[in-house]
Amino acid sequence: MIIADPIATDQKQIENFLLCRTPNAWLEEAPKQINTLLIDHAHCELKAANTALRLIFNYPHHHHLCVELSKLAREELLHFEKVMEIIKNRKLEFKHFTASRYASNLLKSARNNEPDKLIDILIIGGIIEARSCERFLSLLPYLDVELQLFYKNLVKSEARHFITYLNFAQALSKSDISKRVTHLLEKEAELITSPDPLYRFHSGTPL
Repeated sequence: MIIADPIATDQKQIENFLLCRTPNAWLEEAPKQINTLLIDHAHCELKAANTALRLIFNYPHHHHLCVELSKLAREELLHFEKVMEIIKNRKLEFKHFTASRYASNLLKSARNNEPDKLIDILIIGGIIEARSCERFLSLLPYLDVELQLFYKNLVKSEARHFITYLNFAQALSKSDISKRVTHLLEKEAELITSPDPLYRFHSGTPL
């Protein structure tokens, strides 16, 4: 399973990869929760950079993977800085947020033995990046002009990250990862479509 070149990645490919779209109820809540989304988005970018760095520390023998993850981490931190600039300009307070169940529940599905554990972590990383792309694009009609431009500009880089993670997962596997990807996508779809008590960037359907 090799994902297409990032330049060719568009909304249709992302939607075809994921098993479900963002629920309308989540999108309709977005205009009332913009401040929450911005602060949580900043946390998400930090966590994405941290994930890449943690993989580098845990798997230093995968040289090419480490180099690409270093690039990815730097890009995630640049995104964090851009979100923080918007937060500052809107006079919001960047503060600790309770994380949604999304990423932690996905990671609970990762296998424990190596290299399967690394392969699953990379697949999950790709799924999270794909969902981020889908949410950026789905949110556009609900945002003001500044945020529309900001999120539209993020799509290409997030799509590139999605491809990077999945292609490395396939490269490290001795067999096709398609079935494993589908299994983890099913878990992801459950989290996105089921009721969720928290409203966050990757949360499920609002209660």
